Amino acid sequence: MEEYIVKGGKKLRLGYTTGSCAAAAAKAAAYMLLTGRRMERVALATPKGIRLELEVKEISIGPDAVSCAIEKDSGDDPDVTRGTLVFAEVSRHEAPGVAIDGGVGVGRVTKPGLDQPVGAAAINSVPRRMILEAVEEVRVLADSREGLKVVISVPEGEALAKKTFNPRLGIEGGISILGTTGIVEPMSEQALVDTIRVELRQRRESGAEYVLLTPGNYGSDFIRDGLGIDPALPVQTSNFIGDALDICRELGFRGALLVGHIGKLVKLAGGMFNTHSKYGDCRMEIIAAHAAAAGLRSERVEEILQCVACDDALRILCEEGLCEAALARLTERIASRLRGRAGESMETEAVLFSKIYGELSRTAGAGDLLQKVVCVKG
Repeated sequence: MEEYIVKGGKKLRLGYTTGSCAAAAAKAAAYMLLTGRRMERVALATPKGIRLELEVKEISIGPDAVSCAIEKDSGDDPDVTRGTLVFAEVSRHEAPGVAIDGGVGVGRVTKPGLDQPVGAAAINSVPRRMILEAVEEVRVLADSREGLKVVISVPEGEALAKKTFNPRLGIEGGISILGTTGIVEPMSEQALVDTIRVELRQRRESGAEYVLLTPGNYGSDFIRDGLGIDPALPVQTSNFIGDALDICRELGFRGALLVGHIGKLVKLAGGMFNTHSKYGDCRMEIIAAHAAAAGLRSERVEEILQCVACDDALRILCEEGLCEAALARLTERIASRLRGRAGESMETEAVLFSKIYGELSRTAGAGDLLQKVVCVKG
């Protein structure tokens, strides 16, 4: 695929989703089954409006079923499914219309709250529609009204799924067939936010009213080692803390407790709810401001401004006996920012920690909210 976008001054090649692979493979297999003619390349119109011309691989033709594959190309996106073969087997079916199911390496939904119901193959709604439209196009072309069954499989899927969120989401046995546009945009922030939304929606539909959030693995480790809580309990937000809070409010959660490293959460005090460094790095300025307000001498404030890590700034505060006072101010400002983002309909609290100093501070209601997160089951 030779379509590109420019991000951060870099030219990045687009790819296509597992959903596009599945639809293209199903179209090619249906064509070969209904016409009896071999197809080496298949054209597919994606929901984004980009037309794909894809090579058909691993063709197997029988009298009542045809199987073939499309190789996944994720472009310049670091996708675990890059180069994976997505197969479609299309067979004659007694029932009218087109039936779609998953085979080997395509996960099965075991928990409510996902795009598909419990028990269904993890082929999301847009890929299902793409598959259906592609096969229906062939049926019209071949002037055929006979029923067809499409089974999508990914031989490597079960192994690949271990590198995805699927085990956390209760999707067992393989990967999901995904994609809302049919096209993979490298390093798509929206794809990450969509993943957070899926996990939060699943928690909410399972009955949870309170949720634990953490930016990443550091937070999960502290939740396990510092709080003694199952590290599978939190939903990881990456840098998208503001988006996660917005989604929590939208889904009707009553409370969200954020547990994170000071290096991430300090940015909230400055109103930065996407904590990626490309949007700015105000950590030392914020710490220095609260340290100065707590009485830190100007020369030591200047030292903090020269620090590159929050733990080094904490060391200076500890040496001056002002760590507790500065953190109290900082934490209250974080609490205020969280309330401003979440609104009055949802409790929001935070716990800050450091890998060197352990737990640093909590907002006023964090302890009570933690008990609700852990103990309340809906």
